[in-house]
Amino acid sequence: MSSTHTHADMLPRGTLMIAGALVLFSLTTVSVVRIANIPASASPVALRAAAGIAPVASRDLRFLDRADGAVVIEDIGRNGVADGVASVIEPGQQTGFIRGVMRGLARDRRSRGIGDMPPFNLTLWRDGELSLTDSVTGRSIELTAFGSTNRAAFAALLPGAQAKKTGA
Repeated sequence: MSSTHTHADMLPRGTLMIAGALVLFSLTTVSVVRIANIPASASPVALRAAAGIAPVASRDLRFLDRADGAVVIEDIGRNGVADGVASVIEPGQQTGFIRGVMRGLARDRRSRGIGDMPPFNLTLWRDGELSLTDSVTGRSIELTAFGSTNRAAFAALLPGAQAKKTGA
């Protein structure tokens, strides 16, 4: 006994029509954006540069893992040598945001064959924004976008940063 079937029976006609409409919609949207020459949104770095927003406070930091699970944050001076310990995040402290951000940046560095010795630059800008920039890859993370509590975890690494921001 043999049964015959055709390819037309494999997908319902309505499904094919919806898929075709989705493809047509996507092509139309892309065409409109390209033809109208709609610019891509600018990065915060480019917007700050265009507006001439200057840094209020800045600090070069190196994040190192210790064997006991702690993270040592070294202050890197102008000569590129550690000037001392800015902070130590002990295992179990509620600092998951700092660990998460640094884990992502470290993964990026490992994939490029870069070690943990080059510093990161933490900058508070005159407009109140806070950014962390990898000095080697140029990758920048806008920390203010993650909420005030998470922003405060990094802002605490800038001595006097809160006083400078509020004008106290």
